[in-house]
Amino acid sequence: MTYQVPVEDIRFVFKELADLDGILRLPPHAELDSETIDAILQENAKFVEEVIAPLNRKGDLDPPKWLDGQVRTTPGFKEAFQEFGRGGWQGLLHEPKWGGQGLPKLLSAAATESLNAGNLSFALCPLLTDGVIEALSTAGSPEQCERFIPPLIEGRWTGTMNLTEPQAGSDLALLSTRAVPQDDGSYRLYGQKIFITFGEHDMAENIIHLVLARTPDAPKGVKGISLFLVPKYLINDDGSLGARNDVWCASLEHKLGIHGSPTSVLFYGSGKGDVGEGAIGYLVGEENRGLELMFIMMNAARYAVGLQGVALSERALQHAENYAAERLQGQLLEGSPGPVSIDQHPDVQRMLLTMRALTEGTRGTALWAASLLDKSKGHPDEAERKRCKALYEFLVPVVKAFSTEAAVEVTSLGVQVHGGMGYIEETGAAQFYRDARILPIYEGTTAIQANDFIGRKIVRDGGSAALAIATMMRETLAELGLAVAAEPDDAEALRLIRSRLDAAVNAQAEATAHILEQARQDARGVYVGSVPMLMLAGIVNAGWQLARSALAVHRRVQEEGSTPFLQRKLTTALFYAAHILPRASALRDAIVAGSLVGEHAKAFYKK
Repeated sequence: MTYQVPVEDIRFVFKELADLDGILRLPPHAELDSETIDAILQENAKFVEEVIAPLNRKGDLDPPKWLDGQVRTTPGFKEAFQEFGRGGWQGLLHEPKWGGQGLPKLLSAAATESLNAGNLSFALCPLLTDGVIEALSTAGSPEQCERFIPPLIEGRWTGTMNLTEPQAGSDLALLSTRAVPQDDGSYRLYGQKIFITFGEHDMAENIIHLVLARTPDAPKGVKGISLFLVPKYLINDDGSLGARNDVWCASLEHKLGIHGSPTSVLFYGSGKGDVGEGAIGYLVGEENRGLELMFIMMNAARYAVGLQGVALSERALQHAENYAAERLQGQLLEGSPGPVSIDQHPDVQRMLLTMRALTEGTRGTALWAASLLDKSKGHPDEAERKRCKALYEFLVPVVKAFSTEAAVEVTSLGVQVHGGMGYIEETGAAQFYRDARILPIYEGTTAIQANDFIGRKIVRDGGSAALAIATMMRETLAELGLAVAAEPDDAEALRLIRSRLDAAVNAQAEATAHILEQARQDARGVYVGSVPMLMLAGIVNAGWQLARSALAVHRRVQEEGSTPFLQRKLTTALFYAAHILPRASALRDAIVAGSLVGEHAKAFYKK
């Protein structure tokens, strides 16, 4: 089937949830208008639907090939990437002084979702390149920025992030790659990196690797890690490509999913290049501060992976809804003369609505977070900038973890809707499930996001960001109460949404209070509940955005009359409140029981 970018829903979220009008009033975007934003959305949809989405299945069936250190990507990927670069899509978010367009994060996020829904494997290359651009913009020297950022934005070069080694996955203190200083101020790098997305390919002229490594006299642990820029080809003084550097792809990984993305094993310092033994690299920022600089890249990537979760959920939803509308099986409960499409059966409707509710809930949360980042950078009031930045940083692990865990659930339900045919590769449903499974793992597992959420986003600031969002949620509850009191036609639906959201907000508040109370005296018990707490936050935030959607629908129907789209939005919000928000109370109970469970688990696994 073909993929259609959900432009109507994105427009709705922009206007009703993400305050597009407010974003366009910010000084950096004062020359933009909603018509221009919509035109870019439409052009993005056309590009994704016509160029990128048709390559998705091809990448799964005909993945990249490795031969003697060279990688040939799936036929069509190279040409699509060149069109991506010519279209200016890599530069949407980045600064005009480097050749970017300086558009709002909100718009860039929507375009990123669409690209990933069209072809997740393909979209991984621009995702990592965005991270390199952001890291260099923040920490690179003026010379590094001038030399490397414009070709990255143009799509002539691409970027990677090199952290993981065979012995050092999530524990970066174990990194052993060496960086030896040279007399000319450069470094020679020696070591092995694994799981490097698009670490070698044929889609661009050059590949710029950001590599974590240790200098000879570096302190042990994470405090001794530095960040280095290592190009595949060195750059001549005139900007042309020079000697082949000593970084080589030893092999490609064979993966469960994202087959179209070449995941490389890279060797630094094998002596095969034109520069002698040791890959030539350049320090980014200061020595021994590499990890904090890499976190700039990782934070951007983590948010983007959350968008990948939204994207795969949308793709699987469309696939399942189309199949369910065409597949004839069984009769209506009320009786019917012949077989009916399976989307007429109550439990298939339950599955499809679960998929839609999680998709639209996570989209609402992600795009609202993007609008906060725009305000944190462009609002004229300093206090408001700080407030929005704190809220955005609070939401990054929520967007990353909950959206990706939701994608696994949504794509699994997509297989289930297909029945036995979903387990057959030819229908395509299985690919979305396989592709989704990496999302809660890479760029920091769900547990790592949860540890960050508990330690840095709740305990460190005494729950202030959580409290601020809870206050906004209670304002929505008050608005729902006023709407219900007016006794409109949709009062019954709004009443249920309000009741379930109220219970979920209370559950989150109780869980937050428990964590703050127990954090110092019972860390193990608190961290046993870290993932449940993060899932609780995701469920409640998505439910809040859908409750806000229901209020917007209520207002629009009163002003403009009902439409099929508005009816679907209300049904989705109602279903989420009825079937998904109740999970919050169960998660609260699990979190509160963390102390007892933690002690028993510790004894159970005692060596």
